[in-house]
Amino acid sequence: IRYEVNFQNGIECGGAYVKLLSKTPELNLDQFHDKTPYTIMFGPDKCGEDYKLHFIFRHKNPKTGKYEEKHAKRPDADLKTYFTDKKTHLYTLVLNPDNSFEILVDQTVVNSGNLLNDMSPPVNPPREIEDPNDQKPEDWDERPKIPDPDAVKPDDWDEDAPAKIADENAVKPEGWLDDEPEYVADPDAEKPEDWDEDMDGEWEAPQIANPKCETAPGCGTWQRPMIDNPNYKGKWKPPMIDNVNYQGIWKPRKIPNPDFFEDLEPFKMTPFSAVGLELWSMTSDIFFDNFIICTERAVADDWASDGWGLKKAADGAAEPGVVGQMMAAAEERPWLWVVYILTVALPVFLVVLFCCSGKKQPSVAEYKKTDAPQPDVMDEEREEEKTKGGKEEEDEEEEANEEKLGSDADIGSASQEEEEEEEEEDRKPASEEEETVNRSPRNRKPRKD
Repeated sequence: IRYEVNFQNGIECGGAYVKLLSKTPELNLDQFHDKTPYTIMFGPDKCGEDYKLHFIFRHKNPKTGKYEEKHAKRPDADLKTYFTDKKTHLYTLVLNPDNSFEILVDQTVVNSGNLLNDMSPPVNPPREIEDPNDQKPEDWDERPKIPDPDAVKPDDWDEDAPAKIADENAVKPEGWLDDEPEYVADPDAEKPEDWDEDMDGEWEAPQIANPKCETAPGCGTWQRPMIDNPNYKGKWKPPMIDNVNYQGIWKPRKIPNPDFFEDLEPFKMTPFSAVGLELWSMTSDIFFDNFIICTERAVADDWASDGWGLKKAADGAAEPGVVGQMMAAAEERPWLWVVYILTVALPVFLVVLFCCSGKKQPSVAEYKKTDAPQPDVMDEEREEEKTKGGKEEEDEEEEANEEKLGSDADIGSASQEEEEEEEEEDRKPASEEEETVNRSPRNRKPRKD
């Protein structure tokens, strides 16, 4: 059994269920009303905030011939959306020859069970019932505990002692105004102009708290405060003991149920010959379409794809985006605005807080002005400068070594030239050689000044 329903204006209170009308000689479709016999009642129904999806079938008692309504258990799914979203929904009831049933909305199972186990009241009555003629014996004792008959009230038990007594140790506070009442007549009050003493009686000013009592510990007659009476015990009762004659809670005996029967195939229901829409609604424009009753699941599925499937695709294309859905949900549940704000605004605030609240490093000039100790960053810069300076010194040393090596090479070449000159001089005559030697600065003796 499958059909489509669309609450185009939503629904306040009303139903959109169908009835499969029982095939009887008395059936007159022109006189269809709420008492017309039916075999199955199926579909959505709402009253107030109670959202229902009915599945009821009328079962015939084979012994008495009377019909009794059997109601399926309530579905666990939340049905509210199907009544309020103003979309076309597909309702399906599947009954199987093994007495199992399924209820689907939009091709999704929302309820399932068995006709023998999940209907209320049960299809089959109990085998035994309590004997209506059985009565509890007069001497039947159902008391598990009884007062101890041997208990005696103690001699010092005072049942008349009050629960509260005046505190004899209390002392009236200093400054207590015994002669001042707690309330006085309002001196600023005036009798209304329309006050009629014959009709309203003698006029009296309204009472107000005595202003003199505001600074005092109290006004009026002082009384001792009440405290718990240490000697209070209340009414004496004997202690409870186990009842030796206890017989348990009495129940009437079981007898065979004279109306017992067993129908193992409730699936074989009363034949039906028509479909009726019993419309009780406070909202107009309920849309029905594409009714089908068949014995093949595949046929019903093809029918749904060709009809409801196209409507679903059209509704999906016309659906608002994620933002629109969130706004619509917030309109139904205003507390969602708080969730949205916390979800969006809080991360943005944290990002701005972490990005813009970094500690500003003081400049070198500020350090020079204040002589404040510099952070480790400055020490690192100094180490880098030292490292650079060390590298520069190493480079200078390398250049100096290279120059030194170059000068040593020059000295070596110069000494080699001198040796060649000496060889040439050896080849000169002795006279010239002596003259040259005498003129040479190496042979000059230092003067003694």
